[in-house]
Amino acid sequence: MTSLLLVALGLAIVLLALIRLRLHPFLAMILAAFAVAFATPHAALEGQAAAQVEAGKITARQGAEFAASKAPDRVLAAFGDTCGKMGLLIAMASILGKCLLDSGAAMSIVRAVLRLFGQARVHLGFILTGFGLAIPVYFDAVFYLLMPIGKAMARVTGKNYLLYILTIVAGATMAHSLVPPTPGPLFAARELGVDISTMMLAGSVTGLFTASTGLLWALWANRKWSIPLPVDAPDEVLAEDHPLPPLWLSLLPIVLPVALIAWGTAVSPLWFTDSNVALSLGAVAGIFLLARHRPAGSASVHDAVQAAILSGAGILLITAAGGAFGSALRQTGVAELIQQMGGTAARHWALPICFLVTALVRTAQGSATVAMITAAPIAKAFLDSGDLGFHPVYLALAVGCGSKPVPWFNDSGFWIITRMTGLHEGQTLRIVTPMMSLMGLAGLPVVMLGAWLWPMV
Repeated sequence: MTSLLLVALGLAIVLLALIRLRLHPFLAMILAAFAVAFATPHAALEGQAAAQVEAGKITARQGAEFAASKAPDRVLAAFGDTCGKMGLLIAMASILGKCLLDSGAAMSIVRAVLRLFGQARVHLGFILTGFGLAIPVYFDAVFYLLMPIGKAMARVTGKNYLLYILTIVAGATMAHSLVPPTPGPLFAARELGVDISTMMLAGSVTGLFTASTGLLWALWANRKWSIPLPVDAPDEVLAEDHPLPPLWLSLLPIVLPVALIAWGTAVSPLWFTDSNVALSLGAVAGIFLLARHRPAGSASVHDAVQAAILSGAGILLITAAGGAFGSALRQTGVAELIQQMGGTAARHWALPICFLVTALVRTAQGSATVAMITAAPIAKAFLDSGDLGFHPVYLALAVGCGSKPVPWFNDSGFWIITRMTGLHEGQTLRIVTPMMSLMGLAGLPVVMLGAWLWPMV
């Protein structure tokens, strides 16, 4: 039971630091990692080393060195390992997203989708565009981009303002938690040893089901509540301030890395199909796009890339601290304890437990990304405890779906939605919060059914 107590200690420190002390997530998780590492008994380290030696992952000498290692060294080693695995991906994803926004490529994609669906079905265009853009671009940026267009469409149609709000949220929020290279699902995939292309495909399929739940809620809510368009809504935001890049060029930075990664998985793994190289090529395409279509008077390409790197650096620090925290939890021997306690029964409960842990952390501290980074090591413990009977991508999906319930006052996204839409806090809590929570809850049975019908092992 020492392992469970240490896991509880780590989670308690993270939540206390975030909620009560208002510390940055990086500090919260790195402090928890050090605390758990110092509290882990030597016997647990010896057990971990013996298991690794028996599995052939390390030599007996390496096992002895690990068992004798100091807590700070173990934390720093895990921190550096996570940086090595995810640093380039996060940096390149940040650059790609920034270039799409600053060049007008994201707006070009939005307009093409709206033209495709037409005025009568524009809400479908919002949900699909939100989902697609939130894969390389963070949720808040996607919402800032789409919401003025939603207001303009509400002025044109004279109705359906709430429907546009909810469909924008429904699409963007699900990609944020299910599809790499956004940091939460990217970390979960790396932590669980899931190939990026597999996570992207599985996350997209699961996202179709969860976003469909959001769409049904949005249609119902739009009939139930009448939300007027704010008086400060623009008369027209669809007018072109500068020529936008053509659609094919706008899509290139997104399609290129996805196609290369998919090629490496389905056909033949080559150097350019590696996820790091593929995403780097996508970022280069984005920089080229921005250089050719940078609006007059906007920040230079150099400044835009620098801003993206600074933004990505903050995300990387949080992610690397999460990797160190996860490693410290695994070193407590919690995987072996799960195997002893339940065997097959424990594995059957793995998906709902991972969902519940993520949801509790999300509800307590507000950030979906931090919730996923905190819960992924718990999911890894189930993976390490023995044969799950299904692919670990389902664990990552359960964590992603669990990061949706329950958004409320401690969630920055809650306030972005409230302030940009003109909703009152009570309206956001009554209308948007249930939709996001229901989408996550709808995802869990989909993931469990997938693990049963198509285990992929």
